[in-house]
Amino acid sequence: MYKNFLKPLIDFIAALLGLLILSPIFIFVWVGLLIANNGKPFFFQRRPGKNERIFSIIKFKTMNDKKDAKGNLLPDAERLTNIGKFVRKTSLDEIPQLINVLKGDMSLIGPRPLLPQYLPLYNKEQKKRHQVRPGITGWAQVNGRNAISWTKKFEYDVWYVEHLSFLLDVKILFKTIKKVFISEGINTAGQATTTAFNGDN
Repeated sequence: MYKNFLKPLIDFIAALLGLLILSPIFIFVWVGLLIANNGKPFFFQRRPGKNERIFSIIKFKTMNDKKDAKGNLLPDAERLTNIGKFVRKTSLDEIPQLINVLKGDMSLIGPRPLLPQYLPLYNKEQKKRHQVRPGITGWAQVNGRNAISWTKKFEYDVWYVEHLSFLLDVKILFKTIKKVFISEGINTAGQATTTAFNGDN
């Protein structure tokens, strides 16, 4: 009952209240990134959701689109703006995903939605992570986030799917709040983003 009825209902109500409460911060960050990113405050990207259905995730855009002399985008670390660093460190870049929750694409808590090109690389066990809606935060995020290996992340994701409950979601929520305040595990050492998954790491 919780998984199929109460969880989606709680997600919708919490996302709606969250957007209302955080609207002043949302507007402040939106204006700052609007200026820093030449009128492009949002980042849209296709991600697989429940049952591998593709949707467009919405995040605040923390990197600009600067390119080198050959027209190629500069490395992520060089494109990360000053306000983008702050927004990412405080996890404010995740706020727009509340819109995805309202639309039913995502849940507040669940396995993080990754890239579509990773879908053929998952083994049978790892594919279980798509049996539930992806989340803004999840069991893997409160147990290491980007500081742990892909293999470990997927183990945590599958464990969550198999043990999903109201009490577990509450535990993850409080652990997430703690992690945000201490900015733990946001990026792997020396990188602006985590390394790509290649199917064997």
